Amino acid sequence: MDNKKKKTKGTPDAVDVHVGQRLRVRRALMGLSQEKLAEAVGLTFQQIQKYERGMNRISAGRLFQFSEILGVPVSYFYDQLSGRKAAQSLQQAGGMADNEQESFGGEDEDLLNRKETLALVKVYYSVEDPAMRKDIIRFIKSMAGHLS
Repeated sequence: MDNKKKKTKGTPDAVDVHVGQRLRVRRALMGLSQEKLAEAVGLTFQQIQKYERGMNRISAGRLFQFSEILGVPVSYFYDQLSGRKAAQSLQQAGGMADNEQESFGGEDEDLLNRKETLALVKVYYSVEDPAMRKDIIRFIKSMAGHLS
């Protein structure tokens, strides 16, 4: 008697989605197009799209390639992976609990995945003078302080 649920075809795994989102964020922050990244690893841009959506799982070797090209450690792709996403992935694989479990809460949306955040970070790093960047941070913090 096998109670394991099989992953539904076409349903991305939560961990694969997270890793793909981290790939997209880092690629965008570096100003690389999907085409340029694909060319660097010998793939099509459609394959990069599938990785970024979590539709295709990224192999360990490919993840290492991405980490080298994007200048981050492999662990970067797993940063901010919440226990909730890992539990969701486990639940998709059949889970360990006999019934539905409550989540521990947390952020529903990763701020780094917002287009507005990416645009702000790109513009911030386009300012070459480190002193001016510090001034920008102080300005934003003071504005946030006035709003609260």
